Amino acid sequence: MYLIIGLGNPEEEYGRTRHNMGFNVINKLSNKYGIEVNKKKFDGLCGDGMIEGEKVILLKPQTYMNLSGKSIVQVVNFYKIPLENVIVIYDDIDIEPGLIRIRKKGSSGSHNGMKSVIAELGSGEFMRVRVGIGKPKYDGDMINYVIGAVPEEEQKELEKGVEKAKEAVIEILRSGIDTSMNKFN
Repeated sequence: MYLIIGLGNPEEEYGRTRHNMGFNVINKLSNKYGIEVNKKKFDGLCGDGMIEGEKVILLKPQTYMNLSGKSIVQVVNFYKIPLENVIVIYDDIDIEPGLIRIRKKGSSGSHNGMKSVIAELGSGEFMRVRVGIGKPKYDGDMINYVIGAVPEEEQKELEKGVEKAKEAVIEILRSGIDTSMNKFN
């Protein structure tokens, strides 16, 4: 069984922000495979089903980004999911919009949601799919940049990254992370 998590913020006002790339990827996987992500459990919204012959749980933590780990650790502990079967999808300012990066493990970088995930799981030994959102023009504008409205012309580039991330997760489940990394990195 795999646990596939998209990081984001739960309220509708954040739905079309750069910080919700993880939620957007989960929504695409949910739609493609008919997995309803509507069960309110583990401080999140989740649903289970099959993707490429693998049993999966799709999770969108509802704890707000900076506390995402609190939701994830509950699912990991309840289902006894090994960390090598955990995939976390999230936005990354160090990657240009439209691009993604896949890693087997790593640190949180400057991402507060990932800091929470690593702290709660006690490890960074899990897969991650990072969706590029690029950097703001002015360094002091980071919060407004990640949770503010996205201009329509930029939305198309972000959507390309979301689509690639969806395909990358499918490839991980189908052929393994090494194949997915070779194909998408």
